[in-house]
Amino acid sequence: MTIIRSSIPDFEFSVPVVIVGAGACGLTAALAARDQGVEAIVLERDKRPWGSTSMSLGAICAVNTHSQRENGIQDSVEIFVADVMAKTEGEADEALARRIGERSGPTVDWLSSTHGVPLKVDFKWTGLGHSKPRLHLPPGRTGEELESLLLNACARAGVEVMTEAEVTAVYANNEDRVLGVRIQRPGGVVEHLSCDYLILATCGYGGNREMLARHIPDMAGARYFGHEGNRGDGILWGQALGAAVREMSAYQGLGTLAEPQQIVVPHPLMIEGGFLVNIEGYRFTHELANISGMCVPVLAQPQGIAWVVFDENQHIACLEHSNDQRQLQEVGAIRRGDSWDALERTCNLPAGSLAKENAVIEMLRASGKPDRFGRHFDQRTRPLQAPFCAVRVTGALFHTQGGLLIDENARVLREDGRALPNLYAGGGAARSISGSRVTGYLPAVGLCMAVTLGALAGADAARSSSNSATTPR
Repeated sequence: MTIIRSSIPDFEFSVPVVIVGAGACGLTAALAARDQGVEAIVLERDKRPWGSTSMSLGAICAVNTHSQRENGIQDSVEIFVADVMAKTEGEADEALARRIGERSGPTVDWLSSTHGVPLKVDFKWTGLGHSKPRLHLPPGRTGEELESLLLNACARAGVEVMTEAEVTAVYANNEDRVLGVRIQRPGGVVEHLSCDYLILATCGYGGNREMLARHIPDMAGARYFGHEGNRGDGILWGQALGAAVREMSAYQGLGTLAEPQQIVVPHPLMIEGGFLVNIEGYRFTHELANISGMCVPVLAQPQGIAWVVFDENQHIACLEHSNDQRQLQEVGAIRRGDSWDALERTCNLPAGSLAKENAVIEMLRASGKPDRFGRHFDQRTRPLQAPFCAVRVTGALFHTQGGLLIDENARVLREDGRALPNLYAGGGAARSISGSRVTGYLPAVGLCMAVTLGALAGADAARSSSNSATTPR
């Protein structure tokens, strides 16, 4: 990406804090800066802010929130850090995990109470690496709603969100201090905006095939179910300024992307008793062991295809809280059968295969023993009952988890640990707490990192701007 150190233009405008990217990270950063009384502007490349936030479930994992306490959930930073370290098999940066644990709850509470972004703890998503219920969702339970709530909050706070404003270059001096940015506007118009501090909230690099081939070669040819604009711009700008990166091989995968409809099949269907089979009618994995890493065993099956099997009762219950389930219904992705034999026929699965797998599950449920993969089908889930349902799925890449090395306030760091003069990063542009592999991703950590690092970056940049009467150039 373009870093320009000579021929610095006369900037037409100046704003203390410039934020690139209008997803959850960027919008939260802007709110945090405004709360400090400092002007911030958000630059968004697209005509309509969308991106990974809108494509997500809209869930944010957070620790020690008001909603958790209201529901009698006793969580702690120590429990959260232990969950992260267990999920990543000790690979995550423990200090960063602790910082996120400490600040995620206050950030969610602040968004809810101060900025009208209602986020309540959810009990449909339990386990999957979290030892306490800590996923928080907006009322409509979609990422699109979360994005809208944050945009509305920014409008109320007086934050300008400039759309169709693609940042095409960053201006910097020889000490790597960012001086401003070049913006490409519709109709070929070019504008130059100076800043005291720059926050990179551009998400990851899932849409950059060259970077994928370099850092995650196993997924370079896989289906990408993310925003095509996630090309790693922020990461590349940071590196060009001398920043270090970490865990570039980490990513969040999806193992239940409806094929060919490209709608995510809600995981609660399996949490509540559903299961996966391949096109030969065999179960092949522990469906709840790793929601992100599920893409790996699914893609390893014949044709890279599997079926999510559940029943009509689960479907009806899921319709109440899942927009994805409603979409699956609307587009006709759900196959149905009044018996196992009928479902096998409609899914073109071997005769008797589903009935056999279900019989094994019920035998294990009665005995209290785990299956051959270590999954328990206990009394918390009920037996599947006719009519039965299934959705054809494949595995995919959702978004990357590696990124720029940051400190406790989201300042971007060099390899030797020194901070760049005035650069911050959050969300997918910064390293996460998922370790180096797909199996290290905890549900809702992506948006947790986005809003928590966004709040930290926005507040720290605003404080630094307020404390500096002049900014050296």
